[in-house]
Amino acid sequence: MVVTDLVKTFGDNRALDGISLTAPRGRVLGVLGPNGAGKTTLVRILATLLRPDGGTAVVDGHDVVGRPQLVRRTIGLTGQYASVDEKLSGRENLYMIGRLLDLPKKDARARADQLLERFNLTDAAGRRAGQYSGGMRRRLDLAASLVGRPRVLYLDEPTTGLDPRARNAVWDEVRELARSGATIVLTTQYMEEAEALAENLVVIDHGKIIARGTPDELKELIGARVQTFRPARPQDAEAVAAALRTAGLAEVRIDDATGAVSAIPADDAQLTAALAAVAGTGVPLASVTELRPSLDEVFLTLTGKGADR
Repeated sequence: MVVTDLVKTFGDNRALDGISLTAPRGRVLGVLGPNGAGKTTLVRILATLLRPDGGTAVVDGHDVVGRPQLVRRTIGLTGQYASVDEKLSGRENLYMIGRLLDLPKKDARARADQLLERFNLTDAAGRRAGQYSGGMRRRLDLAASLVGRPRVLYLDEPTTGLDPRARNAVWDEVRELARSGATIVLTTQYMEEAEALAENLVVIDHGKIIARGTPDELKELIGARVQTFRPARPQDAEAVAAALRTAGLAEVRIDDATGAVSAIPADDAQLTAALAAVAGTGVPLASVTELRPSLDEVFLTLTGKGADR
């Protein structure tokens, strides 16, 4: 999937302002941003539900404006809220979607049963979807988006409102889909979800991409990692601190209460030199730990807003 200079306006609001990105096969691309940043607008354009005002978007080789019908045959979409028919059973929901996708009756039934088993919904297959728990409905909604075996899948905040167990079940399915070769675009407000699933991230604010990279690369944007050396004997803290200063580490500090010594290495080479310098003192260490910025901190720093929950 390749998006180039995508623009969408609603009156005076420029919801997308020149968005460009790529999403390779077999990978999860995470799209982060505060409410109103343009994430859902982007997904709706990529799903051919909205027409862009400028730029291009090519999904599985097909232009979303020029060949929307072909795009629709290759994609699956799970929105922020479960879109299944509550009056139909789980099996009936999936069968109906299969028939709408022109699957023969036999194939539609077989595909429904296959997905019910995959999402651990077989025992509830005959129950109305309105009687499902929130987690079951989200799993059914995700199953519905897979009936047509999409090569590209859009997940727009797929775990909103789920408990941790149900969220982990959805995460497992997303990982399996990526391993099977699907291209997945994930929008989410949960930073831990983005870090758990997405190899690459883009951060959108006010319709523009303001940062992109792997989770670790984004963390590097806002601040250095802090390395903490805890000597086995607190009285050795000064010797450790002196060794770190000699190795050139910045902001060397001693915690008088615990004897822990913290410092900021410029890079891995400097950290290696610091470890060698401390080892050269003969001081035994109880632990060496690293603290890096969290994605929540990255999000807050880049957008000036906390992630909405």
